[in-house]
Amino acid sequence: MPLIVLDAGHGGANPGATYKGRKESEDALALTLAVGSILEENGVDVYYTRTTDIYESPYQKAQEGNEVGGDYFVSIHRNSSPYPNQYSGVESLVYNRYGAAARMAYNINAGLEQVGFVNLGVNERPNLVVLNSTNMPAVLVEVGFINTDADNELFDSRFDEIARAIADGILESI
Repeated sequence: MPLIVLDAGHGGANPGATYKGRKESEDALALTLAVGSILEENGVDVYYTRTTDIYESPYQKAQEGNEVGGDYFVSIHRNSSPYPNQYSGVESLVYNRYGAAARMAYNINAGLEQVGFVNLGVNERPNLVVLNSTNMPAVLVEVGFINTDADNELFDSRFDEIARAIADGILESI
């Protein structure tokens, strides 16, 4: 089985986006651990860049993934917009839209769309360190907008289904 590096975005001194006391770093960590548990139950080896509320730079996380010989790198985040309730949906970011990372991103987005998120698509973001400094296919998943009430309601009420959709997208891809 391949080794999946799971990265919970942000952490520690960097909470990521915040909204009404909610922190992206906390949502990302909870979801990352849930996804990892499902993958492990399915016999997949998982390496976590963090399992507690600590901060490491994106470059450190990418290097960790490289050092452990990961086969895929999946970074889990929440999106944010300039104004509350401006946008809604899930978006996955990849270095380029071709190859294994893009296939995984499309599979993850399709699963999250079935859970109820608007699918904002797979977009190229070659300037992101976790996408351009990893030696493996890498996907950054933005699981809804943290400053959109409807996305938070979906995130909270269907958390287990969201974790399953991401895990299934990964499993389908490997």
